[in-house]
Amino acid sequence: MADEPCPELGGLTPIEAADTPALDELACRGRNGLLATVPPGFAPGSEIAHLSLLGYNLPDVFEGRGTLEAASMGIDIAPDEMAMRCNLICIAPDGTIKNHSAGHISSEEASELITTLNETLGDGRTEFFPGVSYRHLLKVKNGDKRIISTPPHDVPGQPASEKMVCAETEEARETADYINDLILKSQKVLANHPVNLKRIAEGKDPANSIWPWSPGYKPAMKTMRELFGVKKGVVISAVDLIMGIGVYAGLNPILVEGATGLYDTDYEGKLKASLDALHDGADFVFLHIEASDEAGHEGDAILKKKTIENLDHRIVGPLMEALKEFEEEVAVALLPDHPTPCNIRTHSSDPVPFVIMRSDVLPDDVSKYSEKAALEGGYGLLKDDEFIKEFLRK
Repeated sequence: MADEPCPELGGLTPIEAADTPALDELACRGRNGLLATVPPGFAPGSEIAHLSLLGYNLPDVFEGRGTLEAASMGIDIAPDEMAMRCNLICIAPDGTIKNHSAGHISSEEASELITTLNETLGDGRTEFFPGVSYRHLLKVKNGDKRIISTPPHDVPGQPASEKMVCAETEEARETADYINDLILKSQKVLANHPVNLKRIAEGKDPANSIWPWSPGYKPAMKTMRELFGVKKGVVISAVDLIMGIGVYAGLNPILVEGATGLYDTDYEGKLKASLDALHDGADFVFLHIEASDEAGHEGDAILKKKTIENLDHRIVGPLMEALKEFEEEVAVALLPDHPTPCNIRTHSSDPVPFVIMRSDVLPDDVSKYSEKAALEGGYGLLKDDEFIKEFLRK
């Protein structure tokens, strides 16, 4: 939800423009600061930022987005397999990438398309697995991960033909060529699929191409129990990537019916799942809300402001009230994983504002939760595992 000043919001960021009494109360009662979630040399993806804010050393553990999502989906990655995130995207008639989400295609429609792709393009080396909305999985046997694959949300409006997969080494050229061939073949398969013809007739964007990216092999990660002593942790999200990170981190994934990853997600259901987990003995709850990120990718500052108000009114406010009834103290931290500025419609590497509220943390003088206010926070700028160690310290 972190952003930059938006002209349509009078030069305020969506956080600054939003009505956020609960976030501001949290900032007043807690201690604030900025967290650098994107280490030098890494792109500002959600996989990087979430692993980083959970305290993982990226060079040691990062193996691409696809492998993390595979864990959430219960799909094993064999030693001879490479996994990639596989978006269904919309390419405009002029050949540019219209959007990274095929107009936020439904999971039911997408599953039909992915099933067809697997039946027509699955050749024993390649296998497609349906996920949620536009987010899916591709496995390739004997793939070489030393390729350059551009996240489609980073290049809206740019020619797709100029953003195809490239090889970093001569040995990886065959893998790059193979994946590019899959992309072109997918466009032929999807062009006249009944799902897309129906979407076009209804005035919706067709899912007319796959876009594989973020390759990797099965990662070796220690759990948060091993690293920080978390005994019983849970992760709650509508996004396979976040659930997969949680699985590798040793957190129990909790699925919430009605959680969409968009502005219409079931905020109340996610809050209930979080509180239920605490009542059931969880000592760490990782609750993820995706809505503001997607609004940023759409470049819609008004919608992003609304998603932040939903977070405030429907998650944070009721959470603060519910915690008053707990016999045991519950510490609370709130932060974005990375900024998604509406003016660029993709992620940036700027540090994000955070707040930690716990009884043994002295509040600072910050009275409002925002990017600018966090500059004056008592924590200053944290990096690496400093945030999670501070939050979880005994």
